[in-house]
Amino acid sequence: MHSYFLALANHTTNKLLPEEVTTCWFSAESSDFVRFNHSAIRQPGHVVQITLSLQLICGGSHASMSFDLSGNLERDVLLVNHYLQDLRTQLADLPADPHLLIATEINNSTQILPSALPPVADMLEQILAATQDVDMVGLLSTGTQYRGFANSYGQRNWYESSNVNFDWSLFHTADKAVKSSYAGLSWDAVQFQDKMADARKKLTLLARPPITVEPGNYRVYLSPTALNELISMLNWSGLSEKALRTRQSCLLRLQSGEISMHPMLDISEDSRTGLAPGFQSQGFIKPDVIPLISAGKLGGSMISPRSAREFGLTANGADLDESAQSMVMRAGKLASSDILSRLGTGIYIANLWYLNFSDRANCRITGMTRFATFWVENGEIKAPLNVMRFDDSLFRILGENLLELTEETEIIMDTHSYNERHTGGAILPGALLREMHFAS
Repeated sequence: MHSYFLALANHTTNKLLPEEVTTCWFSAESSDFVRFNHSAIRQPGHVVQITLSLQLICGGSHASMSFDLSGNLERDVLLVNHYLQDLRTQLADLPADPHLLIATEINNSTQILPSALPPVADMLEQILAATQDVDMVGLLSTGTQYRGFANSYGQRNWYESSNVNFDWSLFHTADKAVKSSYAGLSWDAVQFQDKMADARKKLTLLARPPITVEPGNYRVYLSPTALNELISMLNWSGLSEKALRTRQSCLLRLQSGEISMHPMLDISEDSRTGLAPGFQSQGFIKPDVIPLISAGKLGGSMISPRSAREFGLTANGADLDESAQSMVMRAGKLASSDILSRLGTGIYIANLWYLNFSDRANCRITGMTRFATFWVENGEIKAPLNVMRFDDSLFRILGENLLELTEETEIIMDTHSYNERHTGGAILPGALLREMHFAS
């Protein structure tokens, strides 16, 4: 696939007129998808697809389009020729873009991540054996993802990752279920069995009569999955340089220094994880690490080329939406074996959903508990908790109310597969909170 991409990029460059510049963004995959229901395979499938996004630039004007390729170079170069001509026609009617910025300094890179995946059949055998006596629904997504960038200046970047993401739920009855996932660049049978054993243990606890507690403030433990739902809200323009400059970010009070989060809180964009490419669609390279929140204070932002041009800054590898793609939170010292004892009496939250801002200026978020959320007394799980709504500020949750972070972290990969399997994700610990506010 790499050599095919390079040949395609070289052909595109050779077809340009003297005053023209091109950028190419290449996205491809060879993926297996297996859907499960009632612990049985219901829909297996294999997808191979290649998409090229081609941008033509002349002067300050630019036009772009995306189209699918076959993987046959002889046929695909004819498509490139056709779409290049279409773009030339469009450019004649387009004004110059004052915020256009593309990479002109050549920074080549090749990132092929080491992987240790067994055949899909072996993974399926282990999944079916581990769930034969429970009601499981889930989706296994695995295979190789490819991303490439090329421009007519001669820059070539390549990213290749073979990974697996198994996202599943074990159902007890009605809305009572345990949701879990296993993801990464390798498949470790022991780690998978440990994750499944933990899910099965929580499933037995769901058989107890559920309880409802009164609205109010409760001591809380957030699993890495639940914490990810909260942290991902920062990608809703919170960490965007443009949003900060135009005062639309939820972190304005953090930016001004009016407020700070807990000193133990360190969040960064870390391209060394390999969760996403270390380059973006205009050819700008990401630093290994971009500090975003350091010791509870705003340490940086995601800066796209357009924001860099508009505000006179240096782009740091962010795409147009200026979201973090490989977010990492520094772990703490809380051992997993001590979570319940340190929680004492309170709420153990495995999942959150339906999140939205209730007060963006104060980074206040509302949402619902989901699936395996439990009431804990004196370090012992007593009963599953009926669904409750929370409404609280991340300034409080990750500020004055943050007590401890777990020493173990979890890889949470993007599960979206709209049009294609998405890259990106997060590596996060769990979090113990002094309190969190529940509305109903």
